Amino acid sequence: MEFKALKIGKHVIEKPIIQGGMGLGISWDRLAGTVSKEGGLGVISSVGTGVYANRAYADKLMADGRPYEVENFYSRRALFKIFENARKICGDKPLACNVLYAINDYNRVVRDSCEAGADIIITGAGLPLTMPEAAKDFPDVALVPIVSTAKALKILCRRWEKAHGRLPDAVIVEGPLSGGHQGFKYDECFKPENQLEAILPPVVEEAKKWGDIPVIAAGGIWDRDDIVRMMELGADGVQLGTRFIGTVECDASDAFKQTIIEAKEEDIKLFKSPVGYPARGVKTELHRRIEEGTAPKIACISNCVAPCHRGEEAKVVGYCIADRLSDAYDGKTETGLFFTGANGYRLKEIITVRELMDKLINGE
Repeated sequence: MEFKALKIGKHVIEKPIIQGGMGLGISWDRLAGTVSKEGGLGVISSVGTGVYANRAYADKLMADGRPYEVENFYSRRALFKIFENARKICGDKPLACNVLYAINDYNRVVRDSCEAGADIIITGAGLPLTMPEAAKDFPDVALVPIVSTAKALKILCRRWEKAHGRLPDAVIVEGPLSGGHQGFKYDECFKPENQLEAILPPVVEEAKKWGDIPVIAAGGIWDRDDIVRMMELGADGVQLGTRFIGTVECDASDAFKQTIIEAKEEDIKLFKSPVGYPARGVKTELHRRIEEGTAPKIACISNCVAPCHRGEEAKVVGYCIADRLSDAYDGKTETGLFFTGANGYRLKEIITVRELMDKLINGE
């Protein structure tokens, strides 16, 4: 099968491969810029930009170096610097930003991303019904929601068309094998009818009802064979996250990459999260401490996501997601939270983005 270019709004991606947005600090300037340079779509994560460059761009910090309050955790100044650095790598090739719908200050972060130079905004972690309102002043910026069912896409398209007079420029359908937060409840993640192969075709059919909306498959895709399989089911492109962790250019710490490389299949689990959705990652010392009741104190310094209710949900699940993701970015293996997809145990080497893109397009 020959892969065709992927058109999203006014933007053409030479190779139909999207690098998943991974926060905190996994996909920032180096990774996203290089993926776009190599013909895919690099995606900068807006999560935790206040800790960028050893927290040099956070305007207000607490004593332990954590960005204080949402305006600092999602730092406009740092986001602009990340985009500036990425542009030095990829030039004017399409570059995207992932903005979680569950965050506090969603509209502001979308506007900041557009002003920073994002060509495409990708949003998941909730059904982004107000996404067009957030980006209304940027008509050339393409909008790509993430859904898990055809019903969700139908609801979203109806609402967008009625309230905003527009439709998604593309849609990502994500199955429950992805890393990080899922679009299903815990038990639903294991049901055959919710796997990517089952939910992709109905989304493709629903997208056709609304015109020419490209459909991008995500969640558990690993190699060229998987990509071909998704294309045969109707996908126009694919999104991968975990495999990009195993690249030289990935912005994650060496300790983060090594944690994924050393993980066994049985180490990769679904966990409860303060965001309200189950999340997939590597079971580490952090989770043992949570079970023992000796995990780090929860203080809710950053006020990062709305569903957490200022730390109340963090206390229920036993950890602050902002602090624990920050620790992972810093390479603190004892207290860090290390997200990965279900296939993370298959990651065994660090290669360049160029080498990975070649493998994905041409085969191993």
